[in-house]
Amino acid sequence: MGDWKMSSKKRIILLADMESFYASAEVARNPSLSGKPVAVCGDPERRQGIILAATKEAKAYGIKTAMTVSEAKKLCPWITLVRPHMQDYINLSLAITKIFHRYTDRVLPYSIDEQFLDMSGCERIFGSAKEMARQIIKEILEKTKIRCRVGIGENPLQAKMACDRFAKKNKEGIFILSYDNYTKYTWPLPVRDLFGVGVRMERNLYRMGVRTIGHLAALPKETLVRRWGINGELLWLNAWGIDHSRIDPHSLKERKGVSHSLTLPRDYHKQKEIKVVLLEITEEVCRRARALGKAGSVVSVYCRGADFDYPSGFYRQKKLPELTAVTMDIYPSVIKLFDAHWDHQPVRAIGVALSGLQQLNELQLSLLEDKERKLKLSRTTDAVRQRFGVKGLFRASSLTAGGQLFARATKIGGHEA
Repeated sequence: MGDWKMSSKKRIILLADMESFYASAEVARNPSLSGKPVAVCGDPERRQGIILAATKEAKAYGIKTAMTVSEAKKLCPWITLVRPHMQDYINLSLAITKIFHRYTDRVLPYSIDEQFLDMSGCERIFGSAKEMARQIIKEILEKTKIRCRVGIGENPLQAKMACDRFAKKNKEGIFILSYDNYTKYTWPLPVRDLFGVGVRMERNLYRMGVRTIGHLAALPKETLVRRWGINGELLWLNAWGIDHSRIDPHSLKERKGVSHSLTLPRDYHKQKEIKVVLLEITEEVCRRARALGKAGSVVSVYCRGADFDYPSGFYRQKKLPELTAVTMDIYPSVIKLFDAHWDHQPVRAIGVALSGLQQLNELQLSLLEDKERKLKLSRTTDAVRQRFGVKGLFRASSLTAGGQLFARATKIGGHEA
């Protein structure tokens, strides 16, 4: 594909993705692993014993992310397994962000290993879109030993699709999508390759006869809106490569919500054990909200079933009676949501979110309860844990068989720091 010259009216959006980030970071830490099949995994004795990342040499044997360690060893008995070092990955990600800021101040982290860059107007400094990508890839490789792939588009969606569906699969690690060529390259792809289409949505679209992204684009937008509302409209826009969002680094400063989720160390069958974990998660979500000086008005509960072959679960939300950041004000609504939507099948992952955030000083006073006292007690608990750790003050339920508080107290992202 030839170089794409953008006019001054067109935006240049890059999505930079670090190849097999965790695994590449481990190879950079230990060069003797270079050229060998290497995978980063959690504890093989627990649920975390799954593959988090694998080098291209390991992938050549069919090893994939989320595969269990035992499955990976069957495919490649001599694979080198490495435990994760999450704090090192975080530090490396921050170092890469600093490199990006040498090119533009419009940088927006999308995940620990993906970041958007708005390079619009930088052509006179760095050259064409592809030349910009080449310079960034070269500098990251030289300074971090991590290979970067770059998708380029006129909007974030196009950049994301260019990276995930094309740049990751070509030798140069660069691909460009635009309004001019988006349909040519993406419409023949399976509909599951479209950003925003998950397993369940793919099944729904298949029932409608939709097999490719082009099939989806050919549907009347109104048909999708009637069935899925705003999500249906977004799918239609994505199929056409339309995205009006902007790369605004300041958007991270104003949090719209706080959440916490975890993958359980084993399949949870018993409701009472699941409720213990939900209480621990709700408490963590409320602590994070209070740390931001916020309270929320909407609570959401996420649950994923234990069967990978037949995915199940739900994501539901509920308006709270009033604005709050107190655990025991929110927990009853969490339990109501869970009880109403759980299918009583084994649970693998679970999470809670609090949204509709407002400043804590906007809490409405009540004649029936002392909200200030409850909030003060919660903040005192936060202060104790900040000083002595979560083990300094905890609920007795965390000592029961279902509790996960202590197992995760010293971890980052669910893994050893």
